[in-house]
Amino acid sequence: MRGTYTTIKGLAAASAIAAGLAVAAPAHAADETIKVGILHSLSGTMAISETTLKDTMLFLIDEQNKKGGLLGKKLEAVVVDPASDWPLFAEKARELIEKDKVAAVFGCWTSVSRKSVLPVFEELDNLLFYPVQYEGEESQRNVFYTGAAPNQQAIPAVDYLMSEEGGAVKRWVLEGTDYVYPRTTNKILEAYLKSKGVPPEDIRINYTPFGFSDWQTEVAAIKEFGSAGKKAAVVSTINGDANVPFYKELGNAGIKAEDIPVVAFSVGEEELAGLDTAPLVGHLAAWNYFESVDTPENAEFIKKWHEFIKNDKRVTNDPMEAHYIGFNMWVKAVEKAGTTDPDKVIDAIVGVSVSNLSGGYSTMMPNHHITKPVLIGEIQADGQFETVWQTPGLVVGDEWSDFLPDSKNLISDWRAPLSCGNFNVASGKCGGKGTN
Repeated sequence: MRGTYTTIKGLAAASAIAAGLAVAAPAHAADETIKVGILHSLSGTMAISETTLKDTMLFLIDEQNKKGGLLGKKLEAVVVDPASDWPLFAEKARELIEKDKVAAVFGCWTSVSRKSVLPVFEELDNLLFYPVQYEGEESQRNVFYTGAAPNQQAIPAVDYLMSEEGGAVKRWVLEGTDYVYPRTTNKILEAYLKSKGVPPEDIRINYTPFGFSDWQTEVAAIKEFGSAGKKAAVVSTINGDANVPFYKELGNAGIKAEDIPVVAFSVGEEELAGLDTAPLVGHLAAWNYFESVDTPENAEFIKKWHEFIKNDKRVTNDPMEAHYIGFNMWVKAVEKAGTTDPDKVIDAIVGVSVSNLSGGYSTMMPNHHITKPVLIGEIQADGQFETVWQTPGLVVGDEWSDFLPDSKNLISDWRAPLSCGNFNVASGKCGGKGTN
């Protein structure tokens, strides 16, 4: 029988984690440095979230260089700005790989930016480490998904809100920005809610454009939807700077967490830093890491981050931890393979485990997703989160949703001999290269 979080597919992917050692000469033996690409928006609607990830990568590269670099060479960051322009992400990715000769790329935030670059990484056989929660329904050989899949964020958040502890929510507003991630995540959540007996009339779905600011009408509709005599909640997949006016309007409308709680999947400490959090206290976010997590690893990370950035007020957040995990996995895999050659690194990285910041270790699975804990946090007046619930252990990222008919029989395993991103366990056939 399937569990809610660690599914049969996840367990199948978790079994027999093994990767062969492949030793070869460094791919960039003639170069003085190993170049690392950083592909994050430093301008436009997503700069509010992505600029910090650029800074995080510079920090991680600096830390690695202090340890002596990698394969006897210093690492060199190559930063580009795709400017929240989704086609430009593909152009900049190609520039990083072909012109700058980077060994790997760390970047993207929105799923539409990731979808834009997938053909480039496949064609040019390079590596992308993607650090943000996403909708699943994808497993690509050249991509490593270090953010949360839906079973590592969205579904646990809904389960929490359904529980008595979470307020026993009965009516659901699925509020998102109009692009791939919110639409696919809400498709999964709608199917999941219906499987739990929620009638269609108790589910409201709405989308707004990137950068949307005129929230008065929509927030009024949310308030009315929540006044029908059943406990209501908002599940928010609003992305980027549209969150700022959304939360401001919630406050203006007097919507308090005890009345209609909002659980967000794209609002972390960085986004809250630009908001008056007083009206938002008690609203929620679901992530795999919060800055307030009390572990020695996190305390050391925050201390070194502040020293590097020279600003004690700069916060940390979940996608930063995802880059921390992904970067350290790449370093360990390169050391294991003895080369930065992408094919050798792909073979070496499955099964690699590194320390996360929430306590314990995260492992790269054969589906190119990682194991993570799931945390629900409550917004505090100081812009931090207090963890109110978390999974008892690590959750295996499930790339194909159990709740969509076209996906429930699919698994991904990039190890030989399967080497398939969408293997159908019912038909026994691989459906293609792994991007649905």
